[in-house]
Amino acid sequence: MRYKTESIQFSFENNAGETLSGRLEKPKTEVRAYALFAHCFTCTKNISAATRISRKLSELGIAVLRFDFTGLGNSDGDFANTNFSSNVEDLICAYQV
Repeated sequence: MRYKTESIQFSFENNAGETLSGRLEKPKTEVRAYALFAHCFTCTKNISAATRISRKLSELGIAVLRFDFTGLGNSDGDFANTNFSSNVEDLICAYQV
């Protein structure tokens, strides 16, 4: 049986005050758990693998947040000024949403 899911687009700020673009794949049934999806270094939240994995997890009752890191996709900032540490900071901000 497949759960019905809902895809919610939103944005949030990182520590530098830049707006990051996110998407929450949420089951329309009771949420059993939450996950934060950190895609590959130069990809966006809309890469097909991340989208398919997030939607499948949502069908299983797990709400999944994926987002564009600073300077990628629909997020603000300059990708050239990012590094592993800034990506970790973005993840922490996403977790706090």
